[in-house]
Amino acid sequence: MKARSLKQDKVNIITLGCSKNMVDSEVLSGQLKANEIDVVHENKKLDHNIVVINTCGFIDKAKEESINTILDQLELKRRGKLDKVYVTGCLSERYREDLAKEIADVDAWFGTMELPLILKQFNADYKKELLGERLLSTPRHYAYMKISEGCNRTCSFCAIPLMRGQHISKPIETLVAEAESLVQKGVKEVMLIAQELTYYGLDIYKKRELPKLLHALADVKGLEWIRLHYAYPAKFPLEIIDAIKERENICNYLDMPLQHASDNVLKAMRRNITRAEMSNLIHSIREKIPNICLRTTLIAGYPGETEKDVAELKEFLQEHRFDRVGIFTYSHEENTGAYAVEDNIPQQEKEARAQEVMEVQQEISYEKNQEKIGKTFKVLIDKKEAGRYLGRTEFDSVEVDNEVVIHSTKKLPIGEFVQVKITKAFDYDIEGEVVS
Repeated sequence: MKARSLKQDKVNIITLGCSKNMVDSEVLSGQLKANEIDVVHENKKLDHNIVVINTCGFIDKAKEESINTILDQLELKRRGKLDKVYVTGCLSERYREDLAKEIADVDAWFGTMELPLILKQFNADYKKELLGERLLSTPRHYAYMKISEGCNRTCSFCAIPLMRGQHISKPIETLVAEAESLVQKGVKEVMLIAQELTYYGLDIYKKRELPKLLHALADVKGLEWIRLHYAYPAKFPLEIIDAIKERENICNYLDMPLQHASDNVLKAMRRNITRAEMSNLIHSIREKIPNICLRTTLIAGYPGETEKDVAELKEFLQEHRFDRVGIFTYSHEENTGAYAVEDNIPQQEKEARAQEVMEVQQEISYEKNQEKIGKTFKVLIDKKEAGRYLGRTEFDSVEVDNEVVIHSTKKLPIGEFVQVKITKAFDYDIEGEVVS
């Protein structure tokens, strides 16, 4: 331990949970680096002496993973492999007092908005001039860009406002400068993230300004793909779709979590929208852009959900044939609106319902992928793995969506675009060959 303390500190940041957490970790890394502190993400070499764990507290599984990660790192500290273990992020924000009592060996706990306090632990200054500067943990050709923090929605199942606070938009000029900085680093694709994209601008501009932001970002030279994640369907501004249609470098892609399709469940969830209104919105979007990729996220096993509600959800999927679907099982979260209601569906039944829904989607996905055979797409090469290249079309986001598998004897540059003709299609992936 004495010998280690003579060395310069090296900080390893472990990020759990969503892409919003990833951005926070990248910003922390950028600040530490600017203060001449050695910092890495998810260090495999284990040559660091300090760990910062950026936790997730969204649902039970995420909380369990966060706790296990903290305990694993504390075991390394007990064995003399680490000097300090710091914990930040959503779990820490939500349960800091209880956790500090239960896990006393953690050196300090921080909330989601306490970056300056974390830096103080390293005798580092928060450098305001670095606004938007980050040390990317993603491959250099794509990055997530957080356009706002927090959420003003009151969905009964969601604990995010408890951990992230009220909605705060970043100014358009700040985001444009951040995008320009990312492009200079080699980024070709940005994924716009927020707890709720469509609310963007209401707090600082007094009106929804996501379309204006999209046009401003589309003007950034060198930014080839702009992708939209997490748009709330109620009172959805169709001007967003107009912006996607008008600008070539905005992907024909929209991630719009609907959560359910039964009016009974939607009302209980406080989603402020009906099945009919969601159907009308989907038709309006596809009328403007017929080939748009629509991704949604659903919840199975919400308290009081019946088999009839599940049947309605499956009907809705078959009717609208979403390109991409993800599903969570309901997690009973303290201090949310639904917490007062009995969590009356066993976990095994929740998982069975989720599987039932995904089997419907699996068939839809297979059929939609089959339609791509023989067609040629612009594909961004993400990586080479097991002797083959893996990439994505504009209709696929990182990690959550399909991949394009490319067999090529020629070397393909990672982070560049190629034209790929699709030759095979499966449930969730497609294969193709490069065409000149």
